[in-house]
Amino acid sequence: MNATQRRRLNPLSHESDSGDSGIFNERILFLVFESIKWDLQVICLTASVSRKLRAIAKRLLWRKLCMYRAPSMVAALANGALNGRIGGGWDALAKLMFFCCGCESTRHFKLSRPTQGHFARASRFSKTSGRSFLTKKCRGDLLFISDPCEHQMGDREDDLGIYRGVFRGFKRSKTRDCLIRRQVAFDERMRCPYCGTRVWSMTTARLLPKSAARRLGSRDGRLEYFVCVNGHLHGTCWLVTLSSDEEVCDDEEEEEEEEDDDDDGSEDLDSDGQFNGDAYNHQTVTNGSTSSLGEDVLGDGPIN
Repeated sequence: MNATQRRRLNPLSHESDSGDSGIFNERILFLVFESIKWDLQVICLTASVSRKLRAIAKRLLWRKLCMYRAPSMVAALANGALNGRIGGGWDALAKLMFFCCGCESTRHFKLSRPTQGHFARASRFSKTSGRSFLTKKCRGDLLFISDPCEHQMGDREDDLGIYRGVFRGFKRSKTRDCLIRRQVAFDERMRCPYCGTRVWSMTTARLLPKSAARRLGSRDGRLEYFVCVNGHLHGTCWLVTLSSDEEVCDDEEEEEEEEDDDDDGSEDLDSDGQFNGDAYNHQTVTNGSTSSLGEDVLGDGPIN
C-alpha cells in the first residue's frame, strides 16, 4: 500500500499532521492557553510532546507567558516590540523568571555542598535593585534583578542567597562595552543556566559595586555573579541578619549614593512613568494589589 492509498483510507491522520489543524493550530493553542491563564506546568508538558509543539511553544507560548505574568518588565525589556525577538529567546527568559538555578562552588565563592535548582513559587524583579548592580559608568543600562532565593546551608553557616536578573538590549549596553574594552575573558567552567552560552565573572572583571551587597543584604566580598552574552545574570551571596542600627546606616549610605548617581548623566524612571523617554508603568500586580517596588512573578499555576 502506497502513501496515497493510506491517506485515502485515513484522511484524519493526514489532517492531524498538518501544521494548521488540530492541536498544531496556533490560534487554537492560543485560545486554550489563554483560557487557563498561561499555566506554566501545562506549557512545559506541551513543549515536551513533540518537536512541532516545542517549536510553537518557543515561538509563541513562552512569549505570551512572559507577557501575561510580568507585563511591565517584559514591555521594558522588549522596548515596546513585544512581537519581536529577545536576547537568548523567550523560552530562556521564561526559565529565568520562574527557575532558581541553584549553585556550586566557584573560584571566588566556596560552598560546603552544591545546591540544586528548583522552580520558584514567586519572584520579585526590580529595576531599582538592578541599579545597585551597575557601576557608575554603566548606570544608563536597564537591569532587572530578583530578590535572593534563600537556602539554609547549616547551623554554622549563613543562609545562601541565589538571585538572577536580565539586561535590556545587552549587546548595546555599557556593561558589555566595559567588559569588551577591558578584554575580560569568559569563565572557563561556568555556562549560563538559562540559555547555555558563555559567561563573564563580574568579580574577575572587577565590576561588582558595593551597593550590590547592600541591596542583597550581604557583605562586600561575600557575593559573586555572572553575566552571559545574552544579558542573563545569575549569582550567589551569603545573607546576614542586620541589626536595626546597621539597616539605618546602610539606608543612609544608599541614599547618598543615589544622590551622587543623579549627577552622572544616567537615566532613571521619571515621576510620570517615563524611562528613556518611553512610557513605562513600573508596578507590582498581585491579586489586585499594586506597589512601585517591582513586579511579582508567580510560578505555581494560574494567577487567580
